[in-house]
Amino acid sequence: MKKFIRIGVDLAKNFFQVHGIARDGAEAVSRKLTRAKFRAFFEGVAPCRVGMEACGSAHYWGRELKRMGHDVVLIAPIYVKPYVKRGKNDAADAAAICEAMSRPDMRFVPIKSADQQAVLMLHKTRELLVKQRTMIVNALRGHLSEFGLIAAKGIQRVHELVAMALGEEGFPEAARQAVAALAEQSEQLDGAIDGLERQIAKSGDSRCRASDQFRDGGKLSRSERLQIRARLRRFPWPDPEPALQRRQGKARIHHQEGQPLSAQDAGRGLYVGVARGA
Repeated sequence: MKKFIRIGVDLAKNFFQVHGIARDGAEAVSRKLTRAKFRAFFEGVAPCRVGMEACGSAHYWGRELKRMGHDVVLIAPIYVKPYVKRGKNDAADAAAICEAMSRPDMRFVPIKSADQQAVLMLHKTRELLVKQRTMIVNALRGHLSEFGLIAAKGIQRVHELVAMALGEEGFPEAARQAVAALAEQSEQLDGAIDGLERQIAKSGDSRCRASDQFRDGGKLSRSERLQIRARLRRFPWPDPEPALQRRQGKARIHHQEGQPLSAQDAGRGLYVGVARGA
C-alpha cells in the first residue's frame, strides 16, 4: 500500500489530477485519473491528508474519502490561487492545492453532510422557482399594461389581473392565449413553491425558515414581519470581536515597526494609543 504525507486533488467531471508528496524532499507524484480509477487509487493508498478545492462535488468526494479513512480538507479557491506557480492547468492546480494545504495558517471549509446538502438544495430550488415566478408575473404585468390593464402590487393580485384580461371584451385572441400560458406556468410554480416550503418546514431549520418568510414579505402582514424580525434577533450572530482583535494586532505591528497606519485602519479607530494599550 502506497504512503503519502499529503495529496492535492484537482476535481473535474471525468478526469481528476492528483499531486502527492510521499516524504519531504522526494519527487512529487503527479497523475491524471479517470473517474473510475480515482476511487481505486485512494483505496490503495494508506490513510493520509487529502486537500481539494471547495467546488462542485467536493463535499461528495470529501465524504467518500473520509469513509476510506483519509483526513480530507476543503480549501476556498481564492486561497489556492496564490500558490499556482505557472499557467493555469490541472497539474498546476493540484500542485497548488497540495502546497496550500500544508500552510499552518490555512483556513478550511467544513465538509457538509448529505442531509445538510439536501436542505440547502431545498432552499436554493425554492429561491430559483420564486425568481422564475417573479419573471412571469413581471412579464404578465408588462404585457397587459400595453392594453390598459393594471392591478395593484402583490403576488396575490395576479389572479385579478388574469381574470381582467380573460374577461375583457375585444381582447385579441393571440394575447388571450399568451396570458393563459403565463397564468398556467405561474400556478404550477405556486404549487411547487408551496410543496418546497412544507418540506423546508419539516426539516426543522427554524432560522432559515424564518429568514425565508422574512424575505418573501409580500405574503405576510406588517405585524408578522415584525415578529419574524424580533425572532431573528434572538439568534446568535457572528461575533465581531475576533475581527477587532486582528485589526488591533495589525496596529500593534505597525507601531512596533514605526510604520504609519493605513488610511483604512486609521478610519476604523486603530490609533497608536489603542495598539499601545492592547
